[in-house]
Amino acid sequence: MADFSGVLSGRTNWTREFAAPIRDFLRTESGSSGVLAVAILLALAWANIAPGSYADFWHTDFSLALGGRELNMSLQEWVNSGLMTLFFLVVGLEARREFDLGDLRDRSRFVLPVVAGVAGMVAPVLIYLAFNHGGEGAHGWGVAMSTDTALALGLLALVGRGVPDRVRVFLLTVFVVDDLIALLVIAIVYSENISLMPLLIAIVAFGVLLTASLLRVRQVGVYVALGVVTWAALLTSGVDPVVAGLAIGLTASAYSPGRDELEQASGLFRLFREQPTPELARNATLGLTSTLSPNARLQHFYHPWTSYLIVPIFGLANAGITIDGDFLAQAFRSPITLGILFGYVIGKPVAVMTASWALTRFTGGRLRPQVGWAAVAGSGTIAGMGFTVSLLIATLAFEGRALTEAKLGLLSAVVVASAVTWLVFQAAHLLSPARKAVALLGDVDELVDLMDPVDPERDHIRGPETASVTLVEYGDFECPYCGLAEPVVRDLLKDDDLRYVWRHLPLTDVHPRAQIAAEVAEAAAAQGAFWEMHDLLLANQENLKPADLMSYAVQLGLDNDRIHDEVKRHVAAARVAQDVESADLSGVSGTPTFFVNGQRHYGAYDVETLKTAIKTARVRAKIRDTELPPLVRRRRARTS
Repeated sequence: MADFSGVLSGRTNWTREFAAPIRDFLRTESGSSGVLAVAILLALAWANIAPGSYADFWHTDFSLALGGRELNMSLQEWVNSGLMTLFFLVVGLEARREFDLGDLRDRSRFVLPVVAGVAGMVAPVLIYLAFNHGGEGAHGWGVAMSTDTALALGLLALVGRGVPDRVRVFLLTVFVVDDLIALLVIAIVYSENISLMPLLIAIVAFGVLLTASLLRVRQVGVYVALGVVTWAALLTSGVDPVVAGLAIGLTASAYSPGRDELEQASGLFRLFREQPTPELARNATLGLTSTLSPNARLQHFYHPWTSYLIVPIFGLANAGITIDGDFLAQAFRSPITLGILFGYVIGKPVAVMTASWALTRFTGGRLRPQVGWAAVAGSGTIAGMGFTVSLLIATLAFEGRALTEAKLGLLSAVVVASAVTWLVFQAAHLLSPARKAVALLGDVDELVDLMDPVDPERDHIRGPETASVTLVEYGDFECPYCGLAEPVVRDLLKDDDLRYVWRHLPLTDVHPRAQIAAEVAEAAAAQGAFWEMHDLLLANQENLKPADLMSYAVQLGLDNDRIHDEVKRHVAAARVAQDVESADLSGVSGTPTFFVNGQRHYGAYDVETLKTAIKTARVRAKIRDTELPPLVRRRRARTS
């Protein structure tokens, strides 16, 4: 029975299941922050209601024995050094994904996140050392440097309502650098009594794992075994083993599925459909899975587990401190607490804003933030919260009362940073719409994903040529999701400042009549009736047999014999192939795929989501045009 839930909801199943990796990452991080906050509150309640029970539970010994060897750690150590390895695996995966597919694929855009990230770590450390110079807390300077990106993204969703995704992406790219450096600090500064032989074993095991990755070895068991050996060897060597997770994550390449690979996978599925045997089912499953990059497969599996389970367990195991009036009075005079609090709340935002401004100034604007200055300021203030990595370092650097004071400083920074961020974005919302747009979005052109620009001489266009926003759709006349998207597009075209472009992408491996339908549409275009035929084809997707197609030509009053002859000789095949080639160049492998002003639109393609994307693109276009000199604006107006 047909499933019409997608139509009724305004979204298709496709839109719910397939989101942009970066948006999916942001949504998971933001959603899981609530679970982490609950875990922190539970830890505080547990530690204050039954402090003895809390400490005894997390210091319970847990051992694993194999032959004559035994690995013995407390539950808290298993969480901190074991489960958190998977958290840093996800950090490494996201860093690699950004480098391969995200904004950092333009290597020049890597400079500012590195500079701002490093500055955002150095400044808090210097402030912390100013409070603790020569004191017993000086060794714990690493506690004051790392932003908890997950918590920051989650609280940004609460205190920065209405903030564009672009701001969250900027925050993420800057503080991925933060996490990478923090892990190096743990490995170098907070690892003690290092044994060379286990360390050498870890390096060799990781080298073999890296080689297997480069050779694209597909046996999952190989990577699991080598990962466990690397982790265990690092643990034995004295180096904190969470570094293994980060290193392994960075080896997992990220790439978009190729259309050829998808066609091969669908071929395997068809074989299974014709002869459903266990062997063919296994081949089809492996074929489908192999189209995804190692990075995508690992993130899809591990990211929800780390965000919704592992990090909250870490918070529950480490955030508990006993609080009373006397402790608070003394702790807020402690250089450890004050160094952490001021380092995060003042050092982070000042460093991020200063580094971004200085790099923009010294490069003449060639290197500058991908968002506006209010967004830079808000990213700096919300970055003033360290929890996961910082708490991990605190447990390595401190014990007893000093550890409790460090935890209080971290929790206090979360509260103050959230309040300051709310004030920053409230101030931005008080600006006029035009100034607010510049303050949040900035005036930097986004990376263009559409490799083949719109050509009015060749492309099929609806809407005014001078529109500030262009919506390009790669579609397939037999694809049911393109049929569902059609009324959405019609609704959008009520906007008189939008032009719409259709490009062909017949998925012949799953839609056998899509190619001939595209050629019929082009034959109709030769008689000036492309859009009329386009509408008929999408309205009759289940009736695309040759006889049906010829009947549509008759219905439109076209020269039926001419269309029959042109389709028979495949006159338009080369024209359709041009669109397919442009789709391949732009990394498009499925339909419908939309581009808004050259940037790929991911996720839902319901009316409201696309309208929001179009509105944002229009604002950015106006900002860009405002920044151009008058002469250039006049030339662009004449040529558009």
